[in-house]
Amino acid sequence: MRIGLFATCLGDTLFPEAVKSTAVLLARLGHDVVFPPGQTCCGQMHVNTGYQREPVPLVRNYAEQFGDASIEAVVMPSGSCAGSVRHQHEIIAERYGDAALRAGVATVKAKTYELSEFLVDVLDAEDVGAYFPHRVTYHPTCHSLRMLRVGDKPLKLLRAVDSIDLVELPEADSCCGFGGTFAVKNAETSTAMLQDKMRNIATTGAEVCTAGDSSCLMHIGGGLSRIRSGTRTLHLAQILSATRTSPYVPTEAVR
Repeated sequence: MRIGLFATCLGDTLFPEAVKSTAVLLARLGHDVVFPPGQTCCGQMHVNTGYQREPVPLVRNYAEQFGDASIEAVVMPSGSCAGSVRHQHEIIAERYGDAALRAGVATVKAKTYELSEFLVDVLDAEDVGAYFPHRVTYHPTCHSLRMLRVGDKPLKLLRAVDSIDLVELPEADSCCGFGGTFAVKNAETSTAMLQDKMRNIATTGAEVCTAGDSSCLMHIGGGLSRIRSGTRTLHLAQILSATRTSPYVPTEAVR
């Protein structure tokens, strides 16, 4: 299958390893991964903050970059960005776009997937040949859980990982408090929610907290590093791309 890889803003600027790992994993499974170089932001941040007309050029660009019929699926390591493409883009196109934009959005919407749902629903693959001999807990991000409704697909993938010690996270479906600009505009509330999340992570004794969104991992990871918890955050794609012959190697020690 020819797969278009959407990096997302955070993947491009702050978490490139999550994007690289997605490409490595899909290629290892036998697929042709392409990266349209003209891709930009999906526009989610604008829409979530109340600016619905402004992201029209971004929505149009996404449709143009990934609308090529030779691209059979578009995959991204982000439930929030996939949710934006599948739900918000159609709203923006209907309200502020033209017929061409509405048609383009419909085309790419139908073939856009978050990584875990693509692996499980499209490829019918739960065991992707991963090896990760560490104690891990999983945080389901809000957009993947409530907008995309990926359910336990990430957990199915994690349970199949060789040598992993997967530990259930208490109150897993509670928000971590990030919410994009919510964390800036409502910092005290966001911090209180984060403290609850970190407290629950601590009870698991996990070496790694994983999720399908770098944004939530950035928020959680920042908190964990400040309290020197000893738990690091790692994107789901990085766990799934690790193998016995190419294992995950931490870039730095957690202090």
